[in-house]
Amino acid sequence: MKTTLALKPAEAKKDWVLIDAEGVVLGRLAVIIANRLRGKHKPQFTPHVDCGDNVVVVNADKVRVTGRKAEQSVFYYHTGYPGGIKGRSIRQRLDSAHPERVLEKAVERMITRGPLQRAQMKHLHVYGGASHPHEAQQPKALDVAALNPKNRRG
Repeated sequence: MKTTLALKPAEAKKDWVLIDAEGVVLGRLAVIIANRLRGKHKPQFTPHVDCGDNVVVVNADKVRVTGRKAEQSVFYYHTGYPGGIKGRSIRQRLDSAHPERVLEKAVERMITRGPLQRAQMKHLHVYGGASHPHEAQQPKALDVAALNPKNRRG
């Protein structure tokens, strides 16, 4: 009988991937990033081991949201004070000082919660502009828009 091999944390090989988010649909991009962070695209995927890649995302402020979700979808948060619930639409968050947080939160909610999620999220590097400080790692470019025509619609 053949046995299933379980990957050990020391055996995990992490690559660096560069993704340009300009004009790509938010949810479809978040799914691809989440799968890369978890390592589900690799044949030696092990659910309880951090075996995913390091992902660098640029132009996160130019991500596309389809339909009327930019104005209607609201992120709620609480200040900690009584009656302190507040909400901001996706458009307001993309136009704010930290537009990359929209993509980070979308990816974070697609990964299983717990200590492994926190470890995997540390390998996600999102930048609002076109430049990033990870040139020394020589990330391989992944063209998400070319994977499926629906990734660029809007």
